Amino acid sequence: MRSFAIASALAAAGMVHAGPTATEKELPRRADALPTVTASGNAFWAGDNRFYLRGIDYQPGGSSANTDPLADTTICQRDIKKFQELGVNTIRVYSVDNSADHKDCMQALNDAGIYLVLDVNNPSYSINRDEPAPSYNDVYLQSIFATIDEFSKYDNTLAFFSGNEVINDKPESVKAAPYVKATTRDMRQYIGSRGYRKIPVGYSAADVSQNRMQTAAYFNCGTDDERSDFFAFNDYSWCAPSSFEQSGWNQKVENFTGYGLPIFLSEWGCIANSRDFEELSALMSDQMSAVYSGGLMYEYSKEGNNYGIVELSGNSDTVQEDPEFSKLASALSKYPAPTGNGGFTSTTTSAACPTVDGTWDLEDWGASALPAIPEGAVKYMTDGAGAGPGLKGDGSQNAGGTSTGTAAPGSGSVTATASNGNYGSGRPAPPMDTSIFYLTGLVALFTLAGTLLL
Repeated sequence: MRSFAIASALAAAGMVHAGPTATEKELPRRADALPTVTASGNAFWAGDNRFYLRGIDYQPGGSSANTDPLADTTICQRDIKKFQELGVNTIRVYSVDNSADHKDCMQALNDAGIYLVLDVNNPSYSINRDEPAPSYNDVYLQSIFATIDEFSKYDNTLAFFSGNEVINDKPESVKAAPYVKATTRDMRQYIGSRGYRKIPVGYSAADVSQNRMQTAAYFNCGTDDERSDFFAFNDYSWCAPSSFEQSGWNQKVENFTGYGLPIFLSEWGCIANSRDFEELSALMSDQMSAVYSGGLMYEYSKEGNNYGIVELSGNSDTVQEDPEFSKLASALSKYPAPTGNGGFTSTTTSAACPTVDGTWDLEDWGASALPAIPEGAVKYMTDGAGAGPGLKGDGSQNAGGTSTGTAAPGSGSVTATASNGNYGSGRPAPPMDTSIFYLTGLVALFTLAGTLLL
């Protein structure tokens, strides 16, 4: 009788809904979110898999244009198609408008399997290497914190740069080092205090032989709150035709062995001669994988310096590929990322702060002291930064609200713990196998159906 009642009910339901069902228009499918990238030991990880940056630097219009390519959907979608043709997995963007929305372009990058490494500075809001003390102020920090607020939303934000080549081949530029390191500390503290996932923060250095190793050691010395999550540098020493040994890259690998943090090339791609991008033959091999985590080729669009591999015409849809475009695509295809863990070092270790000498002279700061966070910026740790000033703000380099003291070691530690799970530091736990739950659910469903039919 119960079986008959159930059958009758099902038949009645079918009669009510008889007739063709209108076809609903299927929306374009968005890809699942990319796994977040974390720093653990001296390597990066996407989930449980070693991650290598196989990317390109992206600043259409050049540094002088000071525009945001990720706030213009037409522009970014035009170029993302080309990134996919190249086969890159990461782009670096040098300047963004922290008052704009970036959801569409970041989603398009995600759908294409591409991560973002982002410089948080722009020409109006940055550390002035010639006068670093007044430029490190609360107005400056508010701007970079607002940039973090905007891009921490996206799982494919891989890392933040606290500075780019602030320390260069001018001897006096090393005096800016304490202020860039303090900015790195403040960024890491802000990310943790606001409860964001632990997006890696580091510095992009110039490849200056006189201070390369001192700079690297400096950003990895001191208390844990003062150290970077990674170190990157811009290297143009491999000029074709060349090799791992001829370029001196073998010596740099030796020098950085045991450094204790992930290292990658934030720019590479010498143009002294024709480019064949054979650098990837070493960068993507076990010659370097135990120490380096890939790099970013400089650059996508050809600007005044002639490094680019495509030519753009303003906001036009037209992208003219130079011969080097196909050469880079071929090299990326020829030299895939290494398999396995690449011989990484599982422990993260600090370095000794470099000795103060005629080359590395930080004046009153000595070997390790740092400026305290400006008093006016402390509130951002609990209250948030608020709206960003964008690219057309008044600027910060002489805005006042500077640091007035020396930081106590450990003062940059977070007071609120950053979110954990897939968002914590180190390698996340392996994804849970959910198939058992599906199987259990099916068994329960059939058991229930059988009981009702009895």
